[in-house]
Amino acid sequence: MNFLSKKSAKSIPITPINSGTLKDWLEKQDKATQGWVSASGFTGAAGSMLALPGKNGAVERVLYGVGDENSLYTYADLPARLPKNKAGYYIDKKMDETRATQAALGWALGSYHFGQYKSGKKKEFAELVLPENSDKKSVQSTAEAVFLVRDLVNTPANDLGPEELANAARNLVKGFKKANIKIIVGEDLLKQNYPAVYAVGKGSPRKPRFIDIRWGDKKHPRVTLIGKGVCFDTGGLNLKPGNAMALMKKDMGGAAHVLGLAHMIMAQNLPVCLRVLIPAVENSTGGNSYRPSDIIKTRKGISVEVGDTDAEGRIILADALAEASAGKPALIIDFATLTGAARVALGPDLPALFSNDDKLANALLESSAAVEDPLWRLPLWQPYKEMLSSKIADTNNISGGGHAGAITAALFLEKFVDKGISWVHIDTFAWNPSSRPGRPEGGEALGMRSCYQLIKKRFGKGQS
Repeated sequence: MNFLSKKSAKSIPITPINSGTLKDWLEKQDKATQGWVSASGFTGAAGSMLALPGKNGAVERVLYGVGDENSLYTYADLPARLPKNKAGYYIDKKMDETRATQAALGWALGSYHFGQYKSGKKKEFAELVLPENSDKKSVQSTAEAVFLVRDLVNTPANDLGPEELANAARNLVKGFKKANIKIIVGEDLLKQNYPAVYAVGKGSPRKPRFIDIRWGDKKHPRVTLIGKGVCFDTGGLNLKPGNAMALMKKDMGGAAHVLGLAHMIMAQNLPVCLRVLIPAVENSTGGNSYRPSDIIKTRKGISVEVGDTDAEGRIILADALAEASAGKPALIIDFATLTGAARVALGPDLPALFSNDDKLANALLESSAAVEDPLWRLPLWQPYKEMLSSKIADTNNISGGGHAGAITAALFLEKFVDKGISWVHIDTFAWNPSSRPGRPEGGEALGMRSCYQLIKKRFGKGQS
C-alpha cells in the first residue's frame, strides 16, 4: 500500500500539539524554535500546521494542531497536505495499540484518490512510518477493503455492469486459497430458481447474475453476507427523473460493501464459515422489462405484486435472503442502498440499521461506536406490514402511501428471512456528498467496519 514507509534517520517527526500543550512544549525548545513559532502565529488550533526548519533549511519537524486526539480522522488530512518525503513521516508520540492502529488507519483513509479517468500526473500522498504497537495487518486489510468499496462505487456504470461486478468478485476470491465462487447467469437463474433476480434484470441487455462466494471451515459458525448489486438503476418503467438518476452508478454499493467486508474477514482469517451472496442486475427499460402490476415469483414461494419498478433492490434481495436462510447461518447481514426514505430520516452519514435480534442490534451499535463507523437503529414496526398488503398477491413490493419507506422496505425483506435466524439489514448511502479529512467526496464504506468489529467480537479474534 502506498501510505506506509519504513522509518529512517531522514524520516520527519510530526508532533501533535493543541492550544493547551503548546506553551509547555515551547518552554523545552531553543530560542530559535521559540522565535519561529511565535513569528508564524501558530497557536496549535485544530488542523493548523507548521513546518520547523533545520540548520540546512530543510523541514526538520512538523507541528500539527490536533483537536480530538482520539478520533480516527485526527491525522487523516495530512497525507494530502504534507509534501511527499521519501523517508516518510512519523507521529512523535507514544500510543497504545488501539490508538496507534486507529491513527495509522486514519492516515491510510486520507491517502485515497479515484483518478483512473483523469489524465496527467497521478496524485501523490505523504507516507507514514507505521506507529509502534500498531496492528499493521489490520490497518492494511481495512484500508484495502475501504478502497475496494470506494473504487467499485466510483466506477461508472459503462465500465461496471453485472458481468464486471462478478469479475470483481472473482478477483477477490483469487487472493484467498480457501475461497471459491459460483456465478449463475441469465436464464439459468430461472432454471436454478432465482426468479425475482431474473425478473428485475431481464430488461437489460447486460445479463443478470447471482454471485455466490464461500470461504472458511465448515466447522466454524456460519456467517452470510448479502449485497444489493444493482449496477445502474434507471427506475425501470417507473423511470426516475434525471436528478434522481445521476448517482445511480452507486446502487451496487451494497455489493461493494459485502465484498469489502469479506476481504477483511478473509485477510484477518476470522474463524467463521463465510458465504457472500450478490444478486447483480441492471434495472433498465426495454421491451422485456418487468412492469408495474406484474406479479413475480420468488425463491421462497412468496408472490410479489410490483407496485413500483423503482423498488427493485428489495425484490432481488428476496431471493438472496431465501437462499441464505436455507443454509441456517448463525448470522445474516445484508447491505443495500435501498431507500431515499432512510436518507431523509438520517442523512448521508448515518446508515439505518434494522434487526430482528435486539441483543445483536445493541452489540452492533457498540461496535459502531468503538470503531467510529456510525449506525442508527430504526424499528421493524410490525403494524406497518399492513401497508404492504396486496389484493392479488402475497405482498406488494411497496407500501400504499409515502410513510415510513425505510421501515416498510425492511419489513418486506424480513418476510424472506426464516424465523430464528439473527438478521441485520443496513440501508446505507455508500457516498460522501462532500470531502472531509479521510472521507473524500464519492463512494464510501459506511457501516462495513462496524460489522467487521461485531463479527470479530462475536465469533473470535481471528487466527494468524
